[in-house]
Amino acid sequence: MSAQSDVRRTPYILLSPAIIATLVVVFYPMLQAGITSLYRSILWKPKDVAFIGLDNYFAILHDPVFWDSLGRTAIWIGLTVPLQLALGFVTALLLNRNFWWRPLARSLILIPWALPSVVIGLMWSWIYHPQVGVLNDLLMRCGMLQSAMPWLANPDTALYAIIAALVWQGFPFFAIMILAGLQTIPGNLYEAASIDGATTWQKFLGITLPGLKGVLVTAVMLRIIWVANSMDVIYVMTGGGPGYATHTLPLYAFKRTYSSMDFGYGSALAVTFSLVLLVLITIYLRRVGKDMK
Repeated sequence: MSAQSDVRRTPYILLSPAIIATLVVVFYPMLQAGITSLYRSILWKPKDVAFIGLDNYFAILHDPVFWDSLGRTAIWIGLTVPLQLALGFVTALLLNRNFWWRPLARSLILIPWALPSVVIGLMWSWIYHPQVGVLNDLLMRCGMLQSAMPWLANPDTALYAIIAALVWQGFPFFAIMILAGLQTIPGNLYEAASIDGATTWQKFLGITLPGLKGVLVTAVMLRIIWVANSMDVIYVMTGGGPGYATHTLPLYAFKRTYSSMDFGYGSALAVTFSLVLLVLITIYLRRVGKDMK
């Protein structure tokens, strides 16, 4: 009995360090944020700290910046993830072909994903620079612009300019995930389809897409979470400006917490965003799970 008990306890003993680390690093800060959101806690007013219940959450409902940031977050996710998926899918299909420099191409494709977000932000800021940026110079040489465009200083273009930068940074994730999935699809399925007279498009719809469904579901879910929480590129490129034009919810919560030192309201914003993201992921998984049955 003692030996059997030891065998049964072994998985729990081996998993305990990871569980403890997750509790300390993830769940404890989440619990602390939830508790802080119930207080009026402004750092430069230490004597004014008081329990106010759900007042911070009621204030969020009447905060126009919150609703504007929520709308921009929806645009941020709704454009970035599909564009990364589309570009990554095409890249994976190309990298799955046989050509002599394929190993080098597979290595080079990782460069945008491997670069730090700060480097990405600074690099694309120079690309968009109205005086010395290569994008304005190229467009003016092609006759598409008559004068330099301040891409990051224009409220109408700033968010979409940052989305383009994030698409470039994140598409290698989809490319590598989809390429790995393509490698697992048996080649004899394509051979059998060719014998039956299937076209390339029919093979793609009947073999490739079904074979990649599990990979795509997981990759899209991960990218939704990562893109939704991504604010470092925005912070480096515009700092959330001009005005509130590039404020997403995570950035608004961050700036409200550390710029205004309003930890209570900032925590309420962070908790609200987490709940919104949780609902979004739950709906996505239920819908995708229903379609996969």
